[in-house]
Amino acid sequence: MHRTQIYLTEAQARLLRSRSRAAGCTVSELIRAAIDDVYSPRREQSTTDKVRLARRTAGAWKEFPETGAEYVERVRGSQRLAHLTRR
Repeated sequence: MHRTQIYLTEAQARLLRSRSRAAGCTVSELIRAAIDDVYSPRREQSTTDKVRLARRTAGAWKEFPETGAEYVERVRGSQRLAHLTRR
């Protein structure tokens, strides 16, 4: 384990102490868990992360000339399969 020192605001320190008491763990454990949650490349996305991503990307399709359904039909629709039966 590597030891490090950081500076926290009073509000951050109070919040961590309060959360550590509520969770029954040390402040260090909370900080390690938060680092893992935010920076670990192998973590699965939480529901909150997924909602945040969906909100950031909402409306990204609006500049395209076709709807999502039209795009799927064009790419995977019956026309694509029709040429396979002609062979």
